[in-house]
Amino acid sequence: MNLDTLIPVVPNPNIPVLSSGDTVKVSIKAVEGERVRTQMFQGVVLRVRKGSINASFTVRRIAYGVGVERTFFLQSPSIEKVEVLRHGQVRRANLNYLRGLTAKKARIKERRVKVERAEE
Repeated sequence: MNLDTLIPVVPNPNIPVLSSGDTVKVSIKAVEGERVRTQMFQGVVLRVRKGSINASFTVRRIAYGVGVERTFFLQSPSIEKVEVLRHGQVRRANLNYLRGLTAKKARIKERRVKVERAEE
């Protein structure tokens, strides 16, 4: 028996198509007692795990000289939106090698994305 048959999978419409190497800004609902606020997490997507209910993506950033990684589920209702700031040009699906790199060595080249113009 599949988990997909028991729980209906409803994709979050606020999450665009992501790939590893992209720089993203994730807005998350943070609940503190009775208050709900929006918390931002900006970093590089290390990996994207596909699947129906277990689909997730991992984002890494450097905070005060320490690497911080956070995994988000694509079906999670706590994700308000995901903005793609840059598309990275990488040759790997999992960017685990970034964990050992710092400063300029950890930079990722930007991928050129074809922009379609509206005809006048």
